[in-house]
Amino acid sequence: MSKATLKTRPWCPFCGQDVGRTQYPDRRKMGEFPLGDCECGAVYASDPSGFNVGSVIVELLVHACGDNWDMAWDLLPEEDYLTGRIENYDEVTHQVVEKRNLDGRLIRGVLYFIRMQESVADLTARFKEKGKSPAAKPGVSARKVQIEKALDPKREKKKANKNIVREMVQNKDADGLVVLCFDDKKTLRLLLRQLYEPDEDKRWATARLIGEVCSRVASRKPGMVSDMLHLLFEACADSAASSWGAVETIGSIIAERPDIYGSFTRHLLGYIGDSSTQAQVLWALGTIADKRPDLVRNTSFYQLIQLLDSPLVAVKGYMLRLLGRLKATEVAGKIRMLQDDTTPLKIYENGLPVHTDIGTLAKEALQLIEA
Repeated sequence: MSKATLKTRPWCPFCGQDVGRTQYPDRRKMGEFPLGDCECGAVYASDPSGFNVGSVIVELLVHACGDNWDMAWDLLPEEDYLTGRIENYDEVTHQVVEKRNLDGRLIRGVLYFIRMQESVADLTARFKEKGKSPAAKPGVSARKVQIEKALDPKREKKKANKNIVREMVQNKDADGLVVLCFDDKKTLRLLLRQLYEPDEDKRWATARLIGEVCSRVASRKPGMVSDMLHLLFEACADSAASSWGAVETIGSIIAERPDIYGSFTRHLLGYIGDSSTQAQVLWALGTIADKRPDLVRNTSFYQLIQLLDSPLVAVKGYMLRLLGRLKATEVAGKIRMLQDDTTPLKIYENGLPVHTDIGTLAKEALQLIEA
């Protein structure tokens, strides 16, 4: 395919996954735009001309608020919702055409995206306090999101370099790293370089720190973190590249913001067959399951149960940790048989090493399952 007709499928700027075609609602209104919903919770609309940004944003806000106009008009950008856009979109073929020309047609379309900072249930509660009673959109769970404070646009922005980032990582300066990410987008790439650390304890601590930083950056710039997740997955898939700490970092980011990046969970299973990343994948799944077990249960995790018989003690240990957090009653009997196993191992929690044994992990898993 020539560069003049280079085409790609449209994607969500918040979570990075492909999005489907927009569609008109069953009951159409005059001047309405076709809409779509991403798995991460974002909503989007197509504008073939690219000139109707105001109308599209209003319609998206109303759609995101369950067709409640009062709520939509009171929402504030960045504080209540984030916006994104994919340009050069061709509604006819549902593709992004990089060179803006397809078979002699000029492509000007835009996909506009909106993602709420809080669930509609939380927004509804806020409105009720003000004496209003908007209808919450069904099926949306409440989750309070801490939004990073907006930086003064007149302040002098900082420039990132490897020495500054390395020093901040060594000092565990999450606040400084968050500000640096907003000032200089290459900060996250420099952060990834800090994973190339032969000291295992330091590498896990760095992965945990990156997860914390990314969760805060995502409150204002989720697309930036989504791009980094893609880089991490590429590193895992490239046999010629070093993937030290990549799986651990992916797990940390998803666990910190499952509301945005939860859809990436299923892709972790693609690395379970590699013995070099098996334990790390199970750690990541277990860390995600601690906050959102449904994200792991929605994958084909049953294929992992056989890993309880793994000769690798770390794999067995992280498997017990995962099954406990999933409340996997279907394997309680098998877990019970491991309670007297005194084989020692080291696992990681919140970036710190924990010395334990298989029997202790089995007992902890059973407590969660039987609770």
